[in-house]
Amino acid sequence: MTKGLKQFLLSLTALVFVFALAACSDQPSGESSTEEKESKQETRIYEGENGEVEVPAEPKRVAMLAATYAGNLLELGITPIAVNEYPKSNKFYGDKLEDVEVVTADSYEKLLELNPDLIITYSDDKNLKKYEEIAPTVTMSYDKYDYMEQHVEIGKIVGKEEDAKAWVEDWKKKAAQARKKVYEAIGEDKTFMVMEAYGKDMYVYGENWGRGTEVIYQALELKAPKKLKEDVFGPGWKAISTEVIPTYAGDYIFVGTGAANPDNSFMESDVWKELPAVKNGNAIKFDSESFYFNDPISLEKELEFIVEELTKKE
Repeated sequence: MTKGLKQFLLSLTALVFVFALAACSDQPSGESSTEEKESKQETRIYEGENGEVEVPAEPKRVAMLAATYAGNLLELGITPIAVNEYPKSNKFYGDKLEDVEVVTADSYEKLLELNPDLIITYSDDKNLKKYEEIAPTVTMSYDKYDYMEQHVEIGKIVGKEEDAKAWVEDWKKKAAQARKKVYEAIGEDKTFMVMEAYGKDMYVYGENWGRGTEVIYQALELKAPKKLKEDVFGPGWKAISTEVIPTYAGDYIFVGTGAANPDNSFMESDVWKELPAVKNGNAIKFDSESFYFNDPISLEKELEFIVEELTKKE
């Protein structure tokens, strides 16, 4: 090998080595910069009831431990990785929660294994501190929001606020159309009561307590008897006995069935049988386990059922 060729090869090798070093030094720097940028985009601050919480910008593994909000996630295109047992009984969800794990108040270890990136629960959850050790945890109080505010707030938590607002606007249009249809069928002055037996107890409900109340009193703007509105709309619910049902009964009664082995013997009483709503065939039974909920999926099914019942021709 000539001296000139040898020098050329050595120079070429050195040049390649320099370029390699530059590439190596540039690559990590570029990756680091990208990673830092992505890292900054990964989380955001949600200002909630339990203060500022750093939550995932787009959470992928949400544990929904507040029973009534599972359907809100489903409507927003998020299937939770965990729920408690109650949403599983909602027939309106179909099989959407079929493969979702059930986590109860005593299932701390199971929740840990599921590795959630976000936990949503009620503000009075006794395990709140434990949950905060697992993942960012956001709390909500059930009676702080009406059902539309509730959906928008959950949209904020999971980074889908605009989607949630879009559903609210669409719902208002559906409600207006349904309201017109109901008014044309039964008029605007009829009164309505929502009640159910739960075990051996019996309850009447206000305007924002699930069981179709949001649809009846808010979306359809149907009226409650004066006494019911005075006594029940404030607290949201009231325990009653069979003897006082006539005090709160309306022209129509929606009565829940199937909840916690209810004692429905009141339906065999003379008090019940003598109610005008019962005599006129206006006592309408609904499935309590599905009607408990006031998320978008449940509400749309409830609206469909209630409008059909109020407008059907005998």
